[in-house]
Amino acid sequence: MLNIGERLREERVRLGLNQADFAAIAGVTKTSQFNYEKGERSPDAAYLAALALHGVDILYVVTGERCSPAADMTDEARSLIELLPGIDKSDQTILLRTAKAFARSRE
Repeated sequence: MLNIGERLREERVRLGLNQADFAAIAGVTKTSQFNYEKGERSPDAAYLAALALHGVDILYVVTGERCSPAADMTDEARSLIELLPGIDKSDQTILLRTAKAFARSRE
């Protein structure tokens, strides 16, 4: 099982950020970020809250359990889900049926 530092690094990589950029969005120095990822220091709540605003799955970082399946979704998948409430129910049914057909064709 990964430790907090390793999970922080995993989330940073998932978001496509280097240590300096990740540190900047969290309001810490690159050295602090390095120390967190190495497990030499533990991040505080303010750091974790800042990261949460940028899409980091904080529950995963702290516990190793993913917050929701959405945490692993691509930006395209999230965009599709965000559009659903504005689509008529009958059209949602058609979209779902179409998506299932596309998924089967790739098997």
